[in-house]
Amino acid sequence: MRKIIRFTPLLPKPVWKLCSCRCHTGSEAAVQQSEGGGQIQNKVNLKIFLFWCTFEFEIVGERVYSSFLYLHKIKKKCQRKRPSCPAVLDHFDRQYGEELGELWTSARTALLDPRSWQYGVMLNRFSVLTDITQKLQSQGFSALLPQTNSSASLCSKPSLQCYIHPLSLRFPSQAHRPGRLKQYYLINAASLLPVLALQVRDEDRVLDLCSAPGGKAVAIMQSATPAFLCCNEPDPHRREWLTKTLESFLPHCLSSRVTVSGQDGRLLGQTEAGFYDKVLVDAPCSNDRSWLYSSSIQQGAQRLKDREKLPLIQAQLLRSALSAVRPGGVVVYSTCTLSSYENWAVVEKILEDFPQAEPEDLWEEIAFPLSNYFTFSPPPNQKHAHPKKYALGLLVVPQNGKMWGPMFVSRIRRKE
Repeated sequence: MRKIIRFTPLLPKPVWKLCSCRCHTGSEAAVQQSEGGGQIQNKVNLKIFLFWCTFEFEIVGERVYSSFLYLHKIKKKCQRKRPSCPAVLDHFDRQYGEELGELWTSARTALLDPRSWQYGVMLNRFSVLTDITQKLQSQGFSALLPQTNSSASLCSKPSLQCYIHPLSLRFPSQAHRPGRLKQYYLINAASLLPVLALQVRDEDRVLDLCSAPGGKAVAIMQSATPAFLCCNEPDPHRREWLTKTLESFLPHCLSSRVTVSGQDGRLLGQTEAGFYDKVLVDAPCSNDRSWLYSSSIQQGAQRLKDREKLPLIQAQLLRSALSAVRPGGVVVYSTCTLSSYENWAVVEKILEDFPQAEPEDLWEEIAFPLSNYFTFSPPPNQKHAHPKKYALGLLVVPQNGKMWGPMFVSRIRRKE
C-alpha cells in the first residue's frame, strides 16, 4: 500500500512518498495531518517519526538532502540526554587527565555526548546490496577505505567496504531475519583497525579469541576467505548473540569454514598450540563508552573494582594467543578503552615474558593513511616522541569531528 506522507510544516517541498510502509519489525504505521493547524496528531508514535529513516523512501521530484539533515536535528533535540556515572567519570578524569593531557579534555566532551557519536556502515559482500551504495553516497556518506588496485597499503583491500559520514548520522539498522542476510553492519569505524592490522589472507587459519558480538569476525570475512575461522566466546549468552550475528551476515555455504566455540580463551593456546596463522584478541576491557553510563552508582563502583583485575586476564589471553599462533604468525591485541594499564602495559608485560614475541609498528601502515579520519594518541610519557616510535600500538581517541574509538590496537609477530 502506497501512501503520500506530508510532514507539514516540517519538511520543505518536494514531498516524500512512502513506497514501503514497513519498519524492520514488520509493523505498519501512517503519519496523518490534522485538519486544523497542520500539526502531527498526538497518536503518532514518536519513535516511528524520529526514526523515519528506517523506512524505505522514494522522493517525488528533486532529492532534498537538507530535509534529511533537518529531521536529524529534530531527532537529536528530542533525545533525552543520558546521565553519566559520577564515580566512573571522576575515575576517568584522574587517570586519563594524567595519561592523555589536553586530549582528555576534548575526549571527555565527546564521550559525554552520545548524540554526537558516529557510526560506520560496513557492507556485506555476501548479500545483494541493490542500491545501498548509491543511497549512502546520496546522503553524504563516503568510503573509509579507498578502493584501489594498489597492494602497498592495507587500506587498498577491495572487499572490505565501510562508509562513514562527517556528521553523527546513523543509517537505519536491519533486524535479524532467519534465512535472510543483512546488507550492512553498523560499526564504530575504529573497530576495523584491528582487522586491518591482522592482514588476513585467503586460506589463512584464523582465531577470533574473544569474538562476541561478532562485528570483527564479520569484518574478517569481508576482507578475505580464510580456510578456517574459529569464533570463540565462553559466555553462553554472548555466544548466542555471536551465532545470530554470523547467521545474519554469512551464507550457509561458509559453515565449513566458520565455526563457533565456547572454550576458555586463556587455555585455548594449550589445546591448539601453533595451529593458527592469525589470532585476534579483542580482549574484554573497561569499555569506556559503556562504563561511563553505568545504570547505577553501585554498578559503577563494582565495575571500577573489577577494572583492577582486567590487566591480568588480558595478559593471560594474549599469552594464550601467542601460543596458539604458529611461528611466523601474527597476533593482534585490541581493546576499546583508553586505559594505558589495559593497553601498552599489557603488551609490555607480554614482551618481557615471551621472548619469541616481536611488536610491529603500525604507523606507516594504518595510522598515517587514516590520520584524516582518526585521532591517534602517543603512549603515556612520550608526548613529544615521533609518531613512528609508537611500535607497541596505536590508540584512537574520540575527538570532535572524529568521534571514533576509543580503540587500542597492537600487532605482535611470533618469531620463527
